[in-house]
Amino acid sequence: KLTNPKVFERQITSKTFYSKFLTGNGFQEEEEGFRPRGNNLKLWGNSVTMNINPMIHTNIIQSPYFKTNLIELKTYHEIIDEIYYKVTHLEPWERNSRRVGGQTGMCGGVRGVGAGGIVSTAYCLLFKLFTLKLTRKQLKGLLEHPDSPYIRALGFMYIRYCLPPEDLWMWFSPYLDDEEEIDVRAGGGCTMTIGAMLVQFLTKLDWFTTLFPRIPVPVQKKIEEKLRERKRNQPVLEKELSRDSRCSDREDRSDSGERHSRDRKK
Repeated sequence: KLTNPKVFERQITSKTFYSKFLTGNGFQEEEEGFRPRGNNLKLWGNSVTMNINPMIHTNIIQSPYFKTNLIELKTYHEIIDEIYYKVTHLEPWERNSRRVGGQTGMCGGVRGVGAGGIVSTAYCLLFKLFTLKLTRKQLKGLLEHPDSPYIRALGFMYIRYCLPPEDLWMWFSPYLDDEEEIDVRAGGGCTMTIGAMLVQFLTKLDWFTTLFPRIPVPVQKKIEEKLRERKRNQPVLEKELSRDSRCSDREDRSDSGERHSRDRKK
């Protein structure tokens, strides 16, 4: 079965792919983590709230958008289409809909204290995905979706909120060099790459005006050690990429010279 061209291009241009290609491993290390577990995903934590802030959860299930619009969506593909057309940021609340006692940004109201606001379309759709209990195949389909970074981002947020913490590295590591950009702030103005967003998911609890589930200390230490090791290996990879680029340039010039020589003989 052929890979979607956009997805394949994203894979082969990532440093993670290139590094594994050099060692002959391909995606084997990450894929070995996926293969034996079947298509059903083991969920972690609260099976009702998806581990999101209780205030956000309450606002979602009481939201007219969730109760009226999303109730009509029954399938995985219908929800993907809704994400494509409706999601424009990844904050839990719509812009200027909530007062947080003078605090702003990712520091404001992280414990859910104070009045609620208009819960965001992104979080309503994230919770709608949770009600489907995604399969492994469906979740990987979100992560590799070529049409919108927001479809991919909700897949990563699904993982961060409700899959076991010890599986986070397995899911996120193939995408840490992903350079597709996404604006995560309501109203715009906070653009980052998918890779940078995932590093933040792995290392910080705060996400705008809410918190991600806490990662157990032993798991967090392992993740941080892997990130440090990855950072140490970056200069070596940069050198390999640079050398490969120079070789490619020389081959192009050589081919050009041969064609020019043949043309002159003609």
